[in-house]
Amino acid sequence: MSTRSFCKRAYSFFKAYPSASKLLLLSTCSGGGLLMYSDSSPSKRTLTADGQEIKKKKVVVLGSGWSGYSFLSHFNNPNYDVQVVSPRNFFLFTPLLPSVTNGTVEARSIVEPIRGLMRKKGFEYTEAECVKIDPSNKKIHCKSKDSTSLKGTTEFDMDYDILVIAVGAKPNTFNTPGVEEHAHFLKEADDALKIRRSVINCFERASLPDLTEEERKKILHFVVVGGGPTGVEFSAELHDFLVEDVAKIYPKVQEFTRITLLEAGDHILNMFDKRITAFAEEKFQRDGIDLKTKSMVVGVTADEISTKERGSGEVVSEPYGMVVWSTGIGSRPVIKDFMQQIGQGQRRVLATDEWLRVEGCDSVYALGDTATINQRRVMEDIAAIFGKADKGETGTLNKKEFKSVVKDICQRYPQVELYLKKKKLRNIANLLKSANGDNTELSIETFKQALSEVDTQMKNLPATAQVASQQGKYLAKCFNKMEKCENKPEGPLRFRGEGRHRFQPFRYRHFGSFAPLGREQTAAELPGDWVSIGHSSQWLWYSVYASKLVSWRTRSLVVSDWVRRFIFGRDSSSI
Repeated sequence: MSTRSFCKRAYSFFKAYPSASKLLLLSTCSGGGLLMYSDSSPSKRTLTADGQEIKKKKVVVLGSGWSGYSFLSHFNNPNYDVQVVSPRNFFLFTPLLPSVTNGTVEARSIVEPIRGLMRKKGFEYTEAECVKIDPSNKKIHCKSKDSTSLKGTTEFDMDYDILVIAVGAKPNTFNTPGVEEHAHFLKEADDALKIRRSVINCFERASLPDLTEEERKKILHFVVVGGGPTGVEFSAELHDFLVEDVAKIYPKVQEFTRITLLEAGDHILNMFDKRITAFAEEKFQRDGIDLKTKSMVVGVTADEISTKERGSGEVVSEPYGMVVWSTGIGSRPVIKDFMQQIGQGQRRVLATDEWLRVEGCDSVYALGDTATINQRRVMEDIAAIFGKADKGETGTLNKKEFKSVVKDICQRYPQVELYLKKKKLRNIANLLKSANGDNTELSIETFKQALSEVDTQMKNLPATAQVASQQGKYLAKCFNKMEKCENKPEGPLRFRGEGRHRFQPFRYRHFGSFAPLGREQTAAELPGDWVSIGHSSQWLWYSVYASKLVSWRTRSLVVSDWVRRFIFGRDSSSI
């Protein structure tokens, strides 16, 4: 055999079996000694004790955002095949999006490609968007992204055994005329880059010669709609850019700049402690940000934004250069269609139970901004709870019978714990004692009376990255111990059935919230009613966000961006 022929055959062999190249390299390095090698990619086959191959269930995950990425990161059950479908092949660290809009942080610094995670876990990924869910046939209909090279899109169907919906939500325009056509949103990396280019373009246009002062004022009027955390942080970031960078780069037009923050409610940051709200409003006024509360936007045109004052009903129109819309979120079209199919068409948001299963679809789960947990009320189950505890069917509960269900009540209904905290009671026994006195027997009437106000503490979870991440991790852990809990359930009692639930219901733990207010000042609201405002909180914000980034690559990039900004200022190019 000639040398050329041998090389051709060797090339064909290693191309067909890439792992063999690793084996050859290791064999050469080991001096030709005995060597055992295993490919790093996980096996797709799972065998029983007698060697029979187990047919795996197919789990399809829609989305690569906070909840989806968290679910995939913590999923470790080899008895399932996992297929991910998402129109974007990366995870986006959304809390730093406002920093991208003014060049403090680069967009690529806050994205993590998911192909690496797919390879590590042995999952499959398809870059496409799910446009329809067919729960009756357990199929999803998908469409690939637009591509000029492929001359359009490709459509296909995909089967599933279990579906995990983590597609997030879209900006809610409340059907306000002109918003979709003329306003910017801040949900994706592309949105932040568009805003960044628009801001720079406004200053370049305002620097053109032969413009009147009125024209320059119009071009450099930046309007932010929505006084929530995103709107407030973007306003603060934009103000810092104007003060710290624009003054040096565009000194001739700086005097014409103006930022207006519109909020339909009475205050901005109304989900935070009142001390934070008051400080933020006072600081914005000092900084020259025009804060207008009780102002509802009723229309946006190419040149003007119209607001209606809540008190007087007067409609006022103002010219603007750029509008950023940040007023909340709404369900995506695919989710609205799915809700119609399963009888939830009258709801505003897709509803799940406490185990994140979509109500009416046992094989479908929904996480993050896509859905909300429809928590059961204690008073709906009060008779069933009492009946489960009253083993002797005497019509009253003694101390032992009551203790047998106390733990399960607190696990099943999180509002009980919130109510006890509000009333400053140590446990549910103290609550019942306050209603029953020293009587050792508890009747159902007294039981109802004691728990009658507990449901007032029911609250929907906020649409935050913190909630979505915890839900993804929770659901992954449920799948990881699915077989174990089938045989030994670990959840609370089934008050309306027999036995126990397989898993503990999802319980959200709040670790605190931040509201950056600009000029290296941040407001922090942490557990235990602890509020901190100022420069020290800003450094806490830096450390927490750096630690929450999902890889050392993104951490190093973001920290280097922060250092670059401190030394050289923000990048003002329109790239």
